[in-house]
Amino acid sequence: MIMTPTAASTQNYSLRMFGSRVGTQNISLLIALIALVVIFGFIRPDVFFTGRNLINIGLAVTIIGILAMAQTIVIVSGGLDLSVGSIVGLGTMVLAVVIQDTGSVVLGVVACVFAGVFAGILNGLTIVYGPVNAVIATLGTMSAFRGLAFLLNNGNSVAIQANGLRSLGTGTLLGLPCAIWLLLIIMAFFVVFTQKTVIGRNLYAIGGNPTVARLAGIAIRRYQVGIYAMSGLSAAIAAVVLTSRTMSGQPSSGSQGLELEAITAAVLGGCALQGGKGTIVGAMLGVLIIGVLNNGMILTSVPTFYQLLAKGALLVAAVVIQERQRAHVGE
Repeated sequence: MIMTPTAASTQNYSLRMFGSRVGTQNISLLIALIALVVIFGFIRPDVFFTGRNLINIGLAVTIIGILAMAQTIVIVSGGLDLSVGSIVGLGTMVLAVVIQDTGSVVLGVVACVFAGVFAGILNGLTIVYGPVNAVIATLGTMSAFRGLAFLLNNGNSVAIQANGLRSLGTGTLLGLPCAIWLLLIIMAFFVVFTQKTVIGRNLYAIGGNPTVARLAGIAIRRYQVGIYAMSGLSAAIAAVVLTSRTMSGQPSSGSQGLELEAITAAVLGGCALQGGKGTIVGAMLGVLIIGVLNNGMILTSVPTFYQLLAKGALLVAAVVIQERQRAHVGE
């Protein structure tokens, strides 16, 4: 008699696989973060520990934090989304153009969210029904979405005059910028979603072993389309936050390696590129490490080229450490 794995047994197996390392891995990341804080605080004690600089770090990681959390669930499910930076650029242009034409911030935000979700669904359908490798599919749409962003206003930026949108980028609540509160709310949602819901837990099963997940009755194709739609939605939210700061739609927004930083944060936080492993908390610790590193290098006047080199080296180092750990445990 052939035993078919149940959904519950699949979920429990996947949770045991990643759960055993969550504690030690996050502690290691926390130690690395504290070490960076101590180093840059020692080098620039007059600036680094000021309240204004700490808030600046929080604001700087808002965009990358939202994208990294979405990238985490994509990677955990065994995929990768290289188009999120371009969706941010497209979202800012859609938001700005709609506000310019209608004068309504609400309509602009709705249009931006719709554009992000549509772009994500398009990614998911291409990957599932192409079928096309996720890297190739999102590499292609990355270029297409960027081109569309430039086409919306002939390559020109669009200025916005709307106080309702400005309040999100510059407003504060209980002493903290609204954007940081938004990041914390989204983080709480993703933590609950991945750890306390059946849908979230199934993502680990799909990424860990798609065949077993399929036998357990999980609708993999539907999940994958939904995952990329959620990634597109997150990119649209990041676009709204970014536009509220600059008060303009910029077709080149997100072209400064946002997807690279989001992937780096997720992998640094423990996401396995093979799928099935990774946590939102780990990804956020990775985001904070990148944020402190960026801030520290700016305060210490490290040239931009070396900053890019450092972030690239960080991603390579994270992947190498993961591969060595996998080899050590014989996976």
